[in-house]
Amino acid sequence: MQIWVDADACPKVIKEILFRVAERAKIHVILVANQSLVTPPSAFIKSIRVSAGFDVADNFIVQEIEKDDLIITADIPLAAEVIEKGGHALNPRGELYSTETIKQKLVMRDLMDELRGTGEIMGGGPPPLNQRDRREFANQLDKFVAKWSR
Repeated sequence: MQIWVDADACPKVIKEILFRVAERAKIHVILVANQSLVTPPSAFIKSIRVSAGFDVADNFIVQEIEKDDLIITADIPLAAEVIEKGGHALNPRGELYSTETIKQKLVMRDLMDELRGTGEIMGGGPPPLNQRDRREFANQLDKFVAKWSR
C-alpha cells in the first residue's frame, strides 16, 4: 500500500502529518504536483513533478495508483476515479470516502457547480482547516494505516 497526495492544493500541515506517518509506519508517500515541492529527506517520501495543465496531476495519479493505495485529495472527481480503481480516498478534513458516499458527493458537487454557473449562488472555497480538521485527518489516517499494516 502506498499513499498518493494530490499535492498542488494539499495544505502544508497535512503534508507534515503525512511525512511523520511515512517515517513511523514505513509507508511510501508520493506527492504529485505541477510545481516543485520541498520534502524532507526520506526513503519513504517522494515527490513527482508533472507538467502544468488541467488535471495533469490527477490523470497521472489515476494512471499510477494501484488497488488498496490511498489518495489524499479534496478533489471529488479524482477521489471517485481512485475508488473506481479499487483505491481509497481521504480528504484533508479527515473524511474517508466510500463507494456510497463518493456518489453523493459527486452529485452535490455537480449541483453546486451548476448553481454557481447560473449565478444563483456565489461561492468561495471551503473554510481554512482548523485544529479539529487536522485532528480528524490524523485520526482517520492512523486508523487506515493500522488496518493495512497488519
